[in-house]
Amino acid sequence: MTKQKYIDIQNAHLHNLKNVNVKIPRNQLTVVTGLSGSGKSSLVFNTLYSEGQRRYVESLSSYARQFLGRLEKPMVDNIRGLTPCIAIEQKVNTRNPRSTVATSTELYDYLKLLWARVGKTISPISGKEVKKHSTSDVITYVLDLELGTPIYICYQPASEQANGYLETAMQKGYSRIWTKGEVLKIEDAIGNTKIKDYYVLVDRLKATTTDDDYKSRLSDSIETAFWEGEGQCTIITDVDQQTFNNKFELDGMSFEEPSVNLLSFNNPYGACSECEGFGSIIGIDPELVIPNRSLSVYENAIACWKGETLSQWRDDFIASSTKTNFPIHRAVSELTKKELDLLWQGNSQVNGLNDFFK
Repeated sequence: MTKQKYIDIQNAHLHNLKNVNVKIPRNQLTVVTGLSGSGKSSLVFNTLYSEGQRRYVESLSSYARQFLGRLEKPMVDNIRGLTPCIAIEQKVNTRNPRSTVATSTELYDYLKLLWARVGKTISPISGKEVKKHSTSDVITYVLDLELGTPIYICYQPASEQANGYLETAMQKGYSRIWTKGEVLKIEDAIGNTKIKDYYVLVDRLKATTTDDDYKSRLSDSIETAFWEGEGQCTIITDVDQQTFNNKFELDGMSFEEPSVNLLSFNNPYGACSECEGFGSIIGIDPELVIPNRSLSVYENAIACWKGETLSQWRDDFIASSTKTNFPIHRAVSELTKKELDLLWQGNSQVNGLNDFFK
């Protein structure tokens, strides 16, 4: 099946359109222009967009369609290669310094919802996707194991608690631990200084058929492991060991879950800490400070060191040039990096441009 390259409109005859046949390239930006009354809106909105909406509504369930009402088929014989349609309403908005094309067209609100749902958080340390597991995720993993596989549902105490945690585990009602491939009784492990890396055994069973009692037992044991393990549950089999985390963290870091606020530059959570969501910052433009770099400091190359009052900064800089060994008669474009740093940063003997702007 060949891929459709065009949206093929055949015999459109709505309003001012007189049996129009047109092919619009797909995946390209197409501009429709013409005189007033030539049928631009009739073609784009009343025909193309209207048919796209009608087909979308027809794809919904009958229950959903009852709330949307019936959409009439536009006056066109056939439209082939039609893709999903979106129409942006034209209206007058009050703009502000934070306005963008996306906010003015109200697309931004929908894009935030989309990205918050389908967006993925990547750990900057390992490059892996950060995921938050639920009890059902762990149950799905266990149910996919081969029938008869021995399963150990465990949790691992925090490393700082591991040394003295065995007595606490016994008080909570646990009787066994898993360490280095074997199951030991806690009472036998207490006092054994060689045991440092271990998991407290919450439940052990064998993979079996998916009856309700089995699922219920799995769910209770997994939730207990999540609770006791402070968000972590480990499933151990003879050939594999898988740790699940019901907190949104990875590589020892906690992350904010994707949300609309994180994707909004009008919200403190999502705004850039540098520009605070405005998209620009107030700074010093060297090109405006020194517009003509062929001039020297002595020839008034510094635009802001002119005038009766501000020229005092230039005079002071020139007066101190004998102490700082600055070439006041050399063009700025020919100054070395060290000399430019002195001009901008100054030192203990003279004030530079940065001191002027403070």
